Amino acid sequence: METFFLRGLLLCWQCFVIPVWGLDFYTAAVFEHPTYLELNVSIVSTRSEALNIMKEFLDIYQEQVHAASKQGVKIIVFPEKGIHGFHFSRPAVFPYLEPIPDPNVIQWNPCLHPTTYNDTEVLHQLSCMARNGSMYLVANMGERQTCEQSDPKCPPDGRYHFNTNVVFDAEGTLIAKYQKWNLYFENIYDKPKTVQHVIFNTSFAGRFGIFTGFDILFYEPAVSLIENYGVNQIVFPTVWLNQLPLLSAVQFHQAFAAAFGISFFAANQHHPEEDVTGSGIHTPLDFPYYYYSESSESKLLVAKVPIITSRQNHSLQPEATAALFEGGNYFEAFVLQEKGEKQEQIGPMERNDPGDIFHNVVMYDNYTFISLTGLKGSLHICSNTLCCHVVYKRSNCTDGNLYALGAHDGLHTRLGTYYTQVCALVKCAGSSYDTCGQSVTNASEIIDFGLWGNFSTTHIYPEILADKMKIYRADTRGWANSNYYMIKKGMSAGLVTAALYGRWYEKD
Repeated sequence: METFFLRGLLLCWQCFVIPVWGLDFYTAAVFEHPTYLELNVSIVSTRSEALNIMKEFLDIYQEQVHAASKQGVKIIVFPEKGIHGFHFSRPAVFPYLEPIPDPNVIQWNPCLHPTTYNDTEVLHQLSCMARNGSMYLVANMGERQTCEQSDPKCPPDGRYHFNTNVVFDAEGTLIAKYQKWNLYFENIYDKPKTVQHVIFNTSFAGRFGIFTGFDILFYEPAVSLIENYGVNQIVFPTVWLNQLPLLSAVQFHQAFAAAFGISFFAANQHHPEEDVTGSGIHTPLDFPYYYYSESSESKLLVAKVPIITSRQNHSLQPEATAALFEGGNYFEAFVLQEKGEKQEQIGPMERNDPGDIFHNVVMYDNYTFISLTGLKGSLHICSNTLCCHVVYKRSNCTDGNLYALGAHDGLHTRLGTYYTQVCALVKCAGSSYDTCGQSVTNASEIIDFGLWGNFSTTHIYPEILADKMKIYRADTRGWANSNYYMIKKGMSAGLVTAALYGRWYEKD
């Protein structure tokens, strides 16, 4: 009776954040495509030469807007640096930049009034695309602002360069712009003087928030937009370099959307040779995504999206937490037992497993691991104050299929500085322990599991990545007795990574 009660309870409490939406839907699109990677080879000396290069990509944008309009798309998102490509010096990028007026101060439709400002040809074309396609359009471009030497932060060349997103409404009016706050080794750009929380209203689905690329790993402005401003829909131009086993694009973006119960529209560039690929439309109902590494083809991804009216926070009831973590065998029985089988009287906190403990570097961080042994069992491993636990049932246990449970609690200092707490069940790249935590994309072994840890942060992103970059949602997840957990059973593809990726923002 108690186990039956727990199963029903767990199935009901599927998410800590439960979205509420009406019956209304709209159609959205994200576009993944490549631009030039090495435009710094020769410095473009004239504005006209820069415009000729950007026209190539603006023509592609125009084709995609036309295709999207035929499918009833209301909003389309293009990738970061999708128009002007990549540059590695301020002089090289300067001819690609445009002055962008503040939409909060000046109302301007570049398509209807193209000569209001000089050197705004890109803004004009984007505005006309939105207007002719009758859709909201989000694009990333380079912005310039002149500054006085009396300004203590004014760069030596007398101008600010910003990595900027622009938003046009369906009439072509510039309604929002956002200057990227967390720059990722982008020396050609300047950081804005203050963080910006940019929200724009739409006629079809209410409010959207916006940020760019590396911003997603930090509290400001990404999490703040959602928690402090109540934004339920995020548009996200990015250039995302996949980092397995924990931070591939579709894996982390879906986990971010799931953690908050929001709709998240990620448009990435497409350079498989550099491991830059992966875009998605992640919503509370579905998460269509695109990850393709075999060709250089672009992709227009279109999906129906529910209109979220509010998000409600729920936590497990006291009787559920007692069953999960004080009653001993309930949690393990739920994961390990098939329906109708006799329960094994074993408790995940009490059973010792003969797995080996070892250490490996994962994405530049030191992890403590314990190896999985046998077809089923329970394990735990700790790092600093974080202790991670897993109960598992494997479809097979063949030589060469090595899995391990890893824990990390510490400050990440390579390619950015931020504090993480992570519990990760990973498939190792080979049969030796030193391959655990390396990049893996293929797996054949089906694993049912429950994964949990005593996290010190409330910001935890649940990731499940399977064979050939398939992503899954947890069957159930949430908080119980200061532990955050997730359970997954019955996957149709082999498990690559199951992780609870915690970000302790206050310790950055």
